[in-house]
Amino acid sequence: MSMRRSVSRVAAVLAVLLFTGAVRAAPARAAAADYVLYYTVGSVNPAGQENLGNIADRLLGGAGRATDIFNLNSGRSQPAGGALSNPNSLTAGWYLVLPWDAVGSGVRYGVLPTTAPAPAAAPDTNTGATTAPGATTPGSAPGGGSTGGGQPATTGQAERPTGPGVPQASTPVNPGAVPSSPPPAAPPSGKCVAAIAASAPSNWAMRKLAADQVWEHSRGVGQLVAVVDSGVDGRAAQLSGRVAIGANIVTGDGRGDSDCLGTGTAMAGLVAAQPVNKETFTGVAPESVVMPVRVVTDGTAAGEAAQAAAIEVAVSAGATVIALGSYVDVTRPAVVQAVQAALDQDIVVVAGAPPAGPRDGAVEPPAEVIIVGGVGVDGKTAEEYAPQSVDVVAPGVNIASLGINGTKRFVGSGTEYAVALAAGAVALVRGSHPELKAPQIVHRVAITADRMGDAQPDSRYGYGMINPEAAVTRELPEETALLSQDNDPAGASTDGDGVRVAFLVTVLVGLILSALLVFRLRRTMRGAEAEGDLDAEWPAGPMRPEDEPTVVGSR
Repeated sequence: MSMRRSVSRVAAVLAVLLFTGAVRAAPARAAAADYVLYYTVGSVNPAGQENLGNIADRLLGGAGRATDIFNLNSGRSQPAGGALSNPNSLTAGWYLVLPWDAVGSGVRYGVLPTTAPAPAAAPDTNTGATTAPGATTPGSAPGGGSTGGGQPATTGQAERPTGPGVPQASTPVNPGAVPSSPPPAAPPSGKCVAAIAASAPSNWAMRKLAADQVWEHSRGVGQLVAVVDSGVDGRAAQLSGRVAIGANIVTGDGRGDSDCLGTGTAMAGLVAAQPVNKETFTGVAPESVVMPVRVVTDGTAAGEAAQAAAIEVAVSAGATVIALGSYVDVTRPAVVQAVQAALDQDIVVVAGAPPAGPRDGAVEPPAEVIIVGGVGVDGKTAEEYAPQSVDVVAPGVNIASLGINGTKRFVGSGTEYAVALAAGAVALVRGSHPELKAPQIVHRVAITADRMGDAQPDSRYGYGMINPEAAVTRELPEETALLSQDNDPAGASTDGDGVRVAFLVTVLVGLILSALLVFRLRRTMRGAEAEGDLDAEWPAGPMRPEDEPTVVGSR
């Protein structure tokens, strides 16, 4: 343990030095290629005349959306030659970047190609279908090799979900808007898992976090929390008025406010549930709005491209917090790229800690992501996490929340529930400290956590159990010094004051980056645990022995 403390101190010093050098040199970070939705002109109807109006009508539900396509593509040089300048004049082989809600034949998702497509194929004489230039059938890679599980093809392109039952055009909706009409009914019951009802649910998680102690300061007003999981049952009484329309990445039908599995609804309840009687509970941030982004329907794994697309939809819709459920792997390259794009938009991304064991092709998530582990009332983790991977922990075992399709209560265990609770805490902080940027929010949530184990950060628990009240109300010296300078009367600053402000800004950002670098260094360490670390006790708290719940069900 002393070795880890020494490494952490050295890492922090190095981070400050590196940051100072970065301020002087200001090297530009190489931007990764962006995954986008795009359409190849002439790919669906090579013989027909296409313009932005008929493309928008077919893929976006109305010709009026042509302006959106024009704004995304105007003046960009095309690999086939030329550039878009006239919405009524298109050249076959041009790649048109599309808005996120485009769906239909010819819509593709992936890295925008840098070479012109092959000439369009003639219509199939047997089926009448036309093969798009360079296109592949869903689930196959160029050359006939299967990509498996919806993963991107080897060219870096991945198919937008297509097939029977997927609409070829949809009416555009605002996924971040709360619908005035009731959400759609759930899919046929034969395709849905049976909800797990709790006969005697425990609310230990909410008692442990005691978020109600901070509601006089913040209730999450103005925060849009995207829950990327199985959708959310918008008909649940405790979520009335708190669920946005969302999006469905599985079918592309434009809405995510129904749920067939229950995990997304349970996550949403932990974030924003409203009390309807004395037997119901309240979410951590009860005045936030949840935006469901569905990446699974029947419990099968979501493809990497779908995971990335879900994050991009959340970014486009204006989410301020993104909670990634267990169907999103934040160590996959395309997902990491989408997460980085979210971070670049000052969005706080909350993800579950990766499990222990080898992970082929895994990459490190960006330092600014807050990685959460789940724990039970006894302090044992919800699963075995990769060593040094956890930043903070939250309740994740025997968690009571909302059920689906009329089931009043659900009890389950999983890291995704810890993620939801942490996301709720982030919404509280964002609501009370609008002046803070995403890295500062992450720093605040981590540094105010209640210590668990022998050190902070600890190899298993990171900085410890999140503490919503402390995260919102505690004064941090590194923030106070900066704010005191910002509050000086207008015109009182001198050149020397400006230098001091710049210095304080540098120190503040350096401290935050130092903490984040320590997160990453701890995750890469795979040394042997010091003797006794695994016997860390649950910190003292208000929990009474009779409050310990009985597990009713788990995922």
